[in-house]
Order: sequence, then structure tokens, then C-alpha cells
Amino acid sequence: MRVLIRPRWPVLALLVLAPAIPELLTGSTPITTLFVSPAFFAISFLGIMGLYGTGALLIREFVVYFQKGWASVLLLGAAYGIGEEGFAVHTFFEPYGNPVHALGTYGHALGVNWLWALGLTVFHATYSIALPILLVGLWYPKTRDVRWLDRGAVAVTAAVYLFVVALFSVVVGYGPSPPVFAFFLALGLAFILLAWSVPRELLRLRAGRPRVSPRIVAVAGALPFAAWTVVLVLSSHPIVSAVVTGLVVALVGVLSLTIVFRFAGTDRPEWTKFYLACGMLGILFAWDVLIEFQVPGILVVTAVFVYALYRLRQTMRAREAPPTTLRSGTVPPTA
Repeated sequence: MRVLIRPRWPVLALLVLAPAIPELLTGSTPITTLFVSPAFFAISFLGIMGLYGTGALLIREFVVYFQKGWASVLLLGAAYGIGEEGFAVHTFFEPYGNPVHALGTYGHALGVNWLWALGLTVFHATYSIALPILLVGLWYPKTRDVRWLDRGAVAVTAAVYLFVVALFSVVVGYGPSPPVFAFFLALGLAFILLAWSVPRELLRLRAGRPRVSPRIVAVAGALPFAAWTVVLVLSSHPIVSAVVTGLVVALVGVLSLTIVFRFAGTDRPEWTKFYLACGMLGILFAWDVLIEFQVPGILVVTAVFVYALYRLRQTMRAREAPPTTLRSGTVPPTA
């Protein structure tokens, strides 16, 4: 079986960026492990790259092959979230302890942490899948709409993903009851079918001039994670029911999508994506500085991402710059 992967740099960028944002930038995988125990870090990062990275690659190839849009990316990202948190590491069903903490009781029913499941499904759909695909597309715009993997490479990537999910599932040990497993399996398959059936234009930017500023687009990008921080606070100090909290989180997500896709306009779509990414990452930067600063190395990772955004901005500006014109009286070089 032939296995063809090209271009290699965008593939490598997505493989690394997909786990780096949700793991390194949130402190879930401390970067200092690289220096304290490099072998352990290499093995663990390869494991999460085999989960996040292959998932993002498969979703990106699905969307390109079937000529779908961002609605399909988010739906498949939601299915990915179920695959990781439900079937691989089983946090949807964990009753207490790290990482669910109070969300093991607040919003817990029928053996499922429903608020945690909602929050992590949205988080993975946006931060683990959509955001890395968006950023790599901004870095490598010429390869955005072409396939990177042939059928053999897709098969190998899918096999790696399924193997890692099964491996994590066995290592974790506990899991859902058969009815709950069947429910989430059906839900994940429903997301995949919806991703295949929804039109490409469902979440396309509305044509016309922007009706909101880039700062508002950035705020819209930050809103879903900001709502999640409110959930974390309410889980420890509940003042409203978990059902109300879940509805508010869902409404904030709808508001964020509405701001971007209805009001951002199509004049400069690449910059709309850039400012959306800035908002999504910016709220994580604030989280790292204000909440997670005690995690070893987290501020270094934050600084690296800030610099990467700066470099991306400079690169995008350079692409837009007009070609240098010859000064009067000069003779162009001959071939």
C-alpha cells in the first residue's frame, strides 16, 4: 500500500499544533518535563500527538475531500471530543478528582458529567481541532484547499488514531456503562453524519463590509472559554442549577458564532480569521498569567505562542504588501 504525505511542513505543523494548544498552553502537559525527563516527555507527547494530531489531520482531510466548511469542522471536532474524553480517557464519567473536580457532582446524572461533557466537547471542537486547522491555513494558504494525504496515508493515520484511543482506554481502565457508551457512540456518529450532510455555506462569512471591528471579533473568539471559566467557578459555588449553566454556555457559543459569521464581513477574511485566533488564544494567555502561572514553564509556552502570533501577523502583512517597484532610470535585470 502506497503512503504519500505532502506537503510535509503543513502536516507536521498541524500534528504538533493540535496537541500543543490544549496540552502545553493550558499546562496539562508541563513543558518543563522536556528538560527534567526528556524521554518521558517524548513518549507522552508522541502519545497525545497520535491522538490530537491524527484527529485534526483526519478531520481536515475529510473537509477538503468532501468540500465542506467550518460547520463540518466543528461537528467533526465535537465527535473528536467525544472520542477523546468519552472513549479514550473517560473523563465524561469520572465521579471525582483530577481533572473534573466539582464537575463530577455539579451537572452529574446517570453516570455522566454532563456539564463537563458539554464544555470539553466544545473545547476540543474549537481549540483542539478548528483553531489549529485555521492557524496552519493562515501560515500555508497555498495548501489550504488541497489534500495532504493519499488513501494509504489516511488509512495509516486512522489506524494510529484508533490504536491510541484503544490504548488510552485500556490504561485508564474504568469507563461508561453499556447504555451510556451506546448513547455517546450514537451521538458521535450523528455528528459525523451531520458533518457529511451540512452544506459548505452553513457557517460562511456573510458577504459585505464588516459591521464589527476586529476587536469585537477577537472578543467573540474569547467568549466560549470565558463562559467555561464561569462554569468552573459555579461548579464550586453553585448559585444556579447546572441545567441553567449549560444553557448559558450554549447561548454564549451561539452568540460568538453569530458575531463572527454574520457581522465580520468578507472584505478581509484572512484577517477576520487572524483576529478570531487572537481572541481564542488571548483568553488562554490571560488564563495562564492569572490562574496557571504556578505551572512550571507555562509562561514560557505563553511567550512562544505570543511570538508565533506576532510572526504570523508580520507574514500576513508581507503577503499583502505591493511588489517593490523599480526606481526611475533603472534597468530591470535580464534573464
